[in-house]
Amino acid sequence: MGHSEHEPGATIIEFPAHCAAGPLRRGSDGVLRYGDLSPALTELLDLRVHAFTGREAVVEVGGPRLTYRELWHSAARIAGGLQTHGIGYGDRVAVHMPTSVRWVQAFLGALLSGAVPVLVPDALPAAVAARVIADSCADFVLGPDGPLPDGTAFIDDGAALDDPALLCYTGTAARQPVPAGVELSNENLLSAVSSVVGALGLPADGLRNLVLLPLAHASGCVDQLLPTFAVGGTVVLAPTARDLADVLITERIDTVSATPRIFAGLLPELAVRRAGSAVRRISKACHRSERAAAAAPATLTAALRELFPAARQWSVWGATETSGIGLMVDDTDLADTGSTLGFAFGGTELALSGPEATAGRGELLCRGPNVSRRYWNDPTASRTRFSGTWFHTGDLVSIDADGLVRAEPRRVSGL
Repeated sequence: MGHSEHEPGATIIEFPAHCAAGPLRRGSDGVLRYGDLSPALTELLDLRVHAFTGREAVVEVGGPRLTYRELWHSAARIAGGLQTHGIGYGDRVAVHMPTSVRWVQAFLGALLSGAVPVLVPDALPAAVAARVIADSCADFVLGPDGPLPDGTAFIDDGAALDDPALLCYTGTAARQPVPAGVELSNENLLSAVSSVVGALGLPADGLRNLVLLPLAHASGCVDQLLPTFAVGGTVVLAPTARDLADVLITERIDTVSATPRIFAGLLPELAVRRAGSAVRRISKACHRSERAAAAAPATLTAALRELFPAARQWSVWGATETSGIGLMVDDTDLADTGSTLGFAFGGTELALSGPEATAGRGELLCRGPNVSRRYWNDPTASRTRFSGTWFHTGDLVSIDADGLVRAEPRRVSGL
């Protein structure tokens, strides 16, 4: 452990990174950064389209099925249609619709137009969604009704790593009149993608990922959709949870991604049908806004192990401000999961702040190439939560000598 001054009178205890090998190098600001990133997310995706042209990119159960070529072409036409409406580089385009192939087309269309997509969760109450759209100062809204913009295929490829690439709102509507908008740059997104692909060892031989997470959240979009595309895999979307046992078979699913709560709700059907023999990976997204402890309960892990005996299971903890990632634990054989959050992975580094920090207990701070630098249009909140290179999570945790992070029973006062 080391220590550094966070602000006058406040000392933080930094924990050494265990991940500085490979493509990660420490920048002049002290943050670990990937040295092999594409200049922008659009370029990475464009390369994958040309490499996996005929593969299925996205499938909606009971709906459309698009190859990489078809998805890219339809998104480019949406981008061209947005251009005819005056949308271009740096504008904000709200994507407000249910998870579907149409959502993916709209999201990529906004991205290819040069605009910054604004993710508006479909589950938000109408009044809150309206406030989010207004807060984002959206220049255009892609909604669930009516045709999407259409025009001559267009791709704006002039973005850079530091440019904003996504505006994603946190799920704190209960505590704030408007959830906080988090600015994520191309570097944040590409770093998160590289971290997930590397840490989970995602293969490039035709991964088929059943994503049951909402795409309008960082955990669904940044940590599942984009990494699957990065390895030329297929994202399978199920608008309803009905007949998922059949979906596992008919869609040849080898990876399933959901929250522990979603998995728990699926257990009765899956236990009756016993259709999970081909599943090799189970990813549990544990967002910090949902509950303090991240890793799935041991009873759920055991039940999933019985249903999917060949599958590796892991829990990924993160916040919108960290691009949805930060900590991970392989819980296949983990006995005590009650308060486990996980180990830092990718370029994420950790620190503790508070009077007990030297004893391994305090507020969890994160930094890394995946961590946002500020909130949208809220300098006061940005100064409070982002200090130097560190993001204050507001979560009280303990970190042991091996770097394992566990949640403590309360949050830090005032956050």
